[in-house]
Amino acid sequence: MLYGFYFDPTYILIIIGMVICMAASAHVNSTFKKYSRYRSNSGLTGAQAAAKILESQGIYDVQIRHVSGDLTDNYNPSNKVLSLSDATYNSTSVAAIGVAAHECGHAMQHQKGYTPIAVRNALVPFANWGARLSWVLIIAGLIFFGQGTGQTIINIGIFAFSLAVIFQIVTLPVEFNASGRAIKVLESTGIFGSQELKYTRKVLGAAALTYVAAVASSILQLLRLIILFGGRKDD
Repeated sequence: MLYGFYFDPTYILIIIGMVICMAASAHVNSTFKKYSRYRSNSGLTGAQAAAKILESQGIYDVQIRHVSGDLTDNYNPSNKVLSLSDATYNSTSVAAIGVAAHECGHAMQHQKGYTPIAVRNALVPFANWGARLSWVLIIAGLIFFGQGTGQTIINIGIFAFSLAVIFQIVTLPVEFNASGRAIKVLESTGIFGSQELKYTRKVLGAAALTYVAAVASSILQLLRLIILFGGRKDD
């Protein structure tokens, strides 16, 4: 007991996950801010660079839109919309163009039928529902624990959460591949020179760490659920 409350040592797993995610987020923000001060020699904005990249790949059915916020850039394969944030759309910085190229990388994956992105997209509904229902199922299992079905319900809850973890893991190769495609196309189109490519690798590398951190945090949360609720005797 700790001041009248039960101290759960598995909280350390949550704390470690939070620290990892916060550190990764701070790193990507500081890196993006640093290389946002370097203007691209091409003079292209993020939106213009994205249009040029898509055209170079023969992709003419993707719409480029402006979306509010910073680093909220994304590509939606369902409606083929590439959204660029305030920090990217009209900026001529190396960082902005690098991020725009990364999102173009996802459009390129979609066009080429890149298998991991198809798998990730298929997992989206399962991951969303799994994350939402996991704790509901675990709590329901605890309520019915001792009646023969409690542990089964808990195990289903843990499995539901594991779907969200699998989604995070599948996301890693998708993001790394999109960044690799971005670097190659920035070089092949002549949008960036060697020094700008070096800066872009740093920006995209920092962004990739946020996905690694998310995976680590999710795995730690899953481990905590297994430690707390897995393998109980439901007599």
